[in-house]
Amino acid sequence: MATTTRTTDRGTAYFPRLAAERLDIALCRASAAVARAADVHASGEGLGVGQHLVLQMLDAVGPCSQQTLSEELRIDRSVMVGICDDLEQAGYVRRERNPRDRRSYAVTITDSGRRRLAEAQALIPAFLEDTFQVLTPDERGQLSAILAKLLQAEVSGPR
Repeated sequence: MATTTRTTDRGTAYFPRLAAERLDIALCRASAAVARAADVHASGEGLGVGQHLVLQMLDAVGPCSQQTLSEELRIDRSVMVGICDDLEQAGYVRRERNPRDRRSYAVTITDSGRRRLAEAQALIPAFLEDTFQVLTPDERGQLSAILAKLLQAEVSGPR
């Protein structure tokens, strides 16, 4: 998650000051850096971030419609179609008409998908260690708690 800081003509770096003043910008930039690192990691292992998330959710909660996957994982519906297509082609999921709603498909993880998910999950601790190496374990815990609080507020809606 290393970044390069350029200095202005006056020899001072502007972005660190901006990030200190604007938490929203700092969080967006940090999020983008982590997303880039996740994409690089995922491309190296051959399973995209979205694909990994879909397999993880299906393993955790069971068969879901593509719409539910899209909404829960915050992945655009049109992107979700491609993710499910790729996972189905690889044999990691199967799509069948949803018995509760014949207009939608139920996506189900296969045994092959579970094996592939387990392989991918085994690589996550090293990825997280590398990505967050600048933070102490206590800082990682604090960051996790803060982000959970922000995300819970998003789910709960405005106060």
